[in-house]
Amino acid sequence: MRTRSHQDRSVPRRRRLAATAALGVVALGAGVLVAAPAAQAADPVSINLVTVNDFHGRIEQVAPAGGVAALAQAVNQVRASNPNTVFAAAGDLIGASTFTSFIQNDVPTIETLNEAGLEVSAAGNHEFDKGWDDLKGRVQDLADWEYIAANVYEKSTGLPGLAESWVKEMDGINVGFIGAVTEELPSLVAPAGIQDVEVRDIVDSVNAVADELTDGDDANGEADVLILLIHEGAGGTSYAAATDPASPFGAIVNGVTPKVNAIVSGHTHLAYNHQVPYGGDTGLRPVISSGQYGEKFSNMEIQVDPDSGEVLSMTNTVVDMYWDHDNNPATPTVPRYTVPADDPIKLLVDDAVKAADGPGSVKLGSITADFNRAKLAGGAENRGGESTLGNFVADAQLWSAKRTDPATQIAFMNPGGLRADMTFAPDGVLTYREAATVQSFANTLVTLSLTGDQIRQALEQQWQPAGAARPFLKLGISKGFEYAYDPAAPAGSRIVRMTLDGVDIDPAASYRVVANSFLASGGDNFSAIGQGAAKRDTGQVDLESMVAYMAEIGTATPDYVQRSVGVTLPSAGERGHEVGTTFDLPLASLDFSTTEPRVETVDVAIGGKPAGSGAVTLALPSTHGEGSGSATVSVTVPEGITGKAPFGTPVEVPLTISTATGTSIDVPITVFERADSATIGLPNKLIAKKGSAVQFTTLVVAEKRTAVTGEVTIYDGKTAIATATLTAGDGGRVKVKLPTLSRGVHKLSVSYSGSDNVKPSESPTIPLLVW
Repeated sequence: MRTRSHQDRSVPRRRRLAATAALGVVALGAGVLVAAPAAQAADPVSINLVTVNDFHGRIEQVAPAGGVAALAQAVNQVRASNPNTVFAAAGDLIGASTFTSFIQNDVPTIETLNEAGLEVSAAGNHEFDKGWDDLKGRVQDLADWEYIAANVYEKSTGLPGLAESWVKEMDGINVGFIGAVTEELPSLVAPAGIQDVEVRDIVDSVNAVADELTDGDDANGEADVLILLIHEGAGGTSYAAATDPASPFGAIVNGVTPKVNAIVSGHTHLAYNHQVPYGGDTGLRPVISSGQYGEKFSNMEIQVDPDSGEVLSMTNTVVDMYWDHDNNPATPTVPRYTVPADDPIKLLVDDAVKAADGPGSVKLGSITADFNRAKLAGGAENRGGESTLGNFVADAQLWSAKRTDPATQIAFMNPGGLRADMTFAPDGVLTYREAATVQSFANTLVTLSLTGDQIRQALEQQWQPAGAARPFLKLGISKGFEYAYDPAAPAGSRIVRMTLDGVDIDPAASYRVVANSFLASGGDNFSAIGQGAAKRDTGQVDLESMVAYMAEIGTATPDYVQRSVGVTLPSAGERGHEVGTTFDLPLASLDFSTTEPRVETVDVAIGGKPAGSGAVTLALPSTHGEGSGSATVSVTVPEGITGKAPFGTPVEVPLTISTATGTSIDVPITVFERADSATIGLPNKLIAKKGSAVQFTTLVVAEKRTAVTGEVTIYDGKTAIATATLTAGDGGRVKVKLPTLSRGVHKLSVSYSGSDNVKPSESPTIPLLVW
């Protein structure tokens, strides 16, 4: 199922042959052969490819998003300079949209992109948000552009579900586009909506279509230039992140055939612009992404030999939709493109905004401060960090679920379901529009039963499968549920402790949990949640639940308590950590990452007694990963925490991690305490004749009359001269005959090595004169 924008050529042409000079031969005089002058080489054909990705219905101009009207102005400027221009996208044009588009089923986004002249796009995972039937029916009927995906097949027919490729001819050069959607699609949308969809291997699917488009058979839709539009992306902006063969995207970049001249990507919402060696026409293949939300676009200039179809060069530029007066896009403040008041796309946007104003302006309640998602170092969203918004939504969903399923105890919220922050500005009013922009998927709330161990598994699954574009996804959790985790522990053993209302989660007990229908189906690779028993769809849409929750509470205040904390306990001996010893304690996820009050210090207590404190560093990650706020605290195990337990007996006590913002999480730690001891040693004489026998008596006593066992060593200065063993029946006393000592003053002392129950000690020095 492929489409072309122009008629097939009547004469096939082989792709990428270097131009050859044909010799015209004529006979002169006596058969002399003379070559006719070679024809002058034709000028290269210049083609511009303008691309965006992860637009998500951002049709309005709100910095740094340029808005669809300004984006169209940018595309039209490129078209004005070169009629050989293609406007293409790498998916997620709709879905997870802002309110104006969301409330109207993304029709405004489709209509305005139609007017902007979008011609082709890869299918993104969010195009499937409302199910396969909606994409192949309503969406494709409305869209003037072609959705393509070479790796999407219908199970019922075994045929491609979408066009695999699309070809456009410009000045005799055919530019072919191959589409692909992330192989993670089944975990990113509600499984019920894509039951008839099979997602195949990207590299195999793309390479097969590339072979057909370059096999010399015009019936296959031949192309001179091949562009891959793929809704999959790098986990970071670096060249290494885009080319790492151990990552899904790097495997694609390295595995896609050299017949593909450029890779236009998306999905991870990061902007990058790389040139990667690939063995094709130019020797370097552009691998690009334009970030997100129409904040940027890419303009790729392609030069092609018109005679051979050989790609001569490909140069890509990523353009910011906002800049400042010094033309410095690092601090964007001014729209780059001016949109006339009577611009037809602007008028469509204005109409859409007016249509959404009525329901959008309804006040749901008030907020006292920002509710934020976690952020990366560059300011982009970090789905790996704990957020006030994620926890708040979980609180709202727990409250709402209890209305129909009163036994519900815990709520989980996936970070990808939060599409915007809830900001206090300008007046602290939370409107329907703002709430809908946060939760735009219209998922229903589902209650289900999980065992304590399944809850642990779900938390372990926050660490995503190896190679995932986002290696860590932090679940929002409802108030009352807390856990501690060890980020340094092996997979499957990272969760240190889980509690509900201060009581440890029982691995074998059953707990009633609520999650949105996406998570309840096992979305985002949270299969443990998907395996929950006794599922019950409450019929409550997530957004409607937020509306009802705000009506109940009226005013919402962010909770600045971290509901999970990272802690790496150092290894200890068989009996744990001894009272009085000191160790370093690495801590993580102590702070939120945006406008919340900063956490400057963290305190550690053991057994209820202060054990150490340290400064907290707000170190934001550069890629999607565990949250922010880290510290390494020097901890000394305090005395008096083992209670009435006998000396040497291991005792489990809480290690408490707390901050000034109210965070207080306990993890169990095993400690033991040994009895203090005192040692004294006396010779039977203080002056002795050389060669006479000297007997040395050692006495070791321990507090609370604890039995003393172990080794004692008698020293002459720093030299050990005798040893003895104390047994339980000795009462701590032992006599030792000293070896023959030389004439002079000898400084005698004794050292007790300690035992499992008693600490070591040393005696004072006693002088002995030998004459």
